[in-house]
Amino acid sequence: MSFDLVLFGGTGDLAWRKLMPALFQAFRHGTLPARGRIIGVARDDLSDAQYRALIRSRFDQVELAKRPSPEEFDRFAALLHFLRMDLSRPDDYARLADMLRQRPADTVVMYLATAPSLFTVTCEQLAASGLNTDNTRIVLEKPLGHDLASNRAINQAVRKVLSEKQIFRIDHYLGKPSVQNLFALRFGNALFEPLWRRENISHIQITIAEDLGVESRGAFYDNTGALRDMVQNHALQLLCALGMEPPINAHADAIRDEKLKVLRSLKPWTPHELDQHLIRGQYGAGTIGGQAVHAYRDEPGVGPHSQTETFVALRCEIANWRWAGVPFYIRTGKRLPARDARIVVNFRPAPHAIFRVPNGAVNRLVIHLQPKDGLELHLLAQGQQSRLASINAAPALAPVHLDLDFDKRFGSERVGAYERLLLDVIDGRLNLFVRADEQEEAWRWVEPILAHSQQDASGPRPYAAGTWGPSAASAMIARDGHCWTEEC
Repeated sequence: MSFDLVLFGGTGDLAWRKLMPALFQAFRHGTLPARGRIIGVARDDLSDAQYRALIRSRFDQVELAKRPSPEEFDRFAALLHFLRMDLSRPDDYARLADMLRQRPADTVVMYLATAPSLFTVTCEQLAASGLNTDNTRIVLEKPLGHDLASNRAINQAVRKVLSEKQIFRIDHYLGKPSVQNLFALRFGNALFEPLWRRENISHIQITIAEDLGVESRGAFYDNTGALRDMVQNHALQLLCALGMEPPINAHADAIRDEKLKVLRSLKPWTPHELDQHLIRGQYGAGTIGGQAVHAYRDEPGVGPHSQTETFVALRCEIANWRWAGVPFYIRTGKRLPARDARIVVNFRPAPHAIFRVPNGAVNRLVIHLQPKDGLELHLLAQGQQSRLASINAAPALAPVHLDLDFDKRFGSERVGAYERLLLDVIDGRLNLFVRADEQEEAWRWVEPILAHSQQDASGPRPYAAGTWGPSAASAMIARDGHCWTEEC
């Protein structure tokens, strides 16, 4: 199969940090179709040779195991081409069309790694240039819009020129091997599904923590914030994977239908609940890994009086028969103590205690997403009984856990998220991509949070870099008698 992958924003941050390394890994693994072209598109004035040299220099910043040798890069570079384009100029799209027609491909992927404000004009110009053919697929990066209205406008513009089956709205968390294992855990095993309901689970925690700040993305992030950047997409997609009913099969729409039901079942917000169950924070100066780091407002591109949140913790519920009354806690932030994404499923205690159990010891399933990829199952077991114990005393239990490290079991060189998703786009598999109605429902639920945040004159609560966010986040979960796992 032949393909052309046109990378709009081909010199941007996403292109060299994520997409090019992923494409190279697919090339290295032999899974990238051999007859392909990767065409970088940007306003820079570069030749093919200069573009290849630029990408080669960027690989020096990729982790060592994923860097190409000179010989490997020379072979990969044969796929790389460059076209200078101004995305507002119709003549430039005509030049792209001419380039693609010179060597027709079975599949043409248009990857929009640009600002969302350019999505609409790009799609309109692709159609005007006759580039919206039956073999065209388009990839849209997050955030897809700034709110529900802008999201709808983008989706409507794209659907005017391409069918839904040609639109790939990417959320790279869905491509992570650990998230795929979450689906396998629930729907490929008979062990957990009977327990996966309100009668057995007391609460679920979703944590997506980053130790990095905004780095070079200050101007972008200051107009986005953690709610738009992480909660509306990544966190809610994980919530859907945890809360959805078993799909009738593994086809794309069967899976996405069930995720949509979860989003529609999320309990709507009231002003009182937002006051109690939403915590926004912004990092100040602090220490990460023994190194002093700046406050958010001192980052390049960030205003000195910014009210943008870099941390969010919230409590939500899925109002259906399976989950009624079970709180889901979502927490995400920058400049936290560690890069750590995990899901913690806390089970209810045994209904009748015949053993002595240590305070705080519960059955718990921990699903590690990053940097570790694996499962921990926390149980209680009886150790050796002391000879001094009374013959009538209840036996004491002690916490033990089973630890499955997927990297050790399956190898650390498994297919990465973007590699998996890019190959799925080329092959036309939609299972791991988000449908328009999913996105709109997620925005609809998040919009009251955004409106409440804009009306909050006090702004986000400060927290020191290197801590787990504002203390109010701990107080929020403690009101239900729970605690974040690192605090228990």
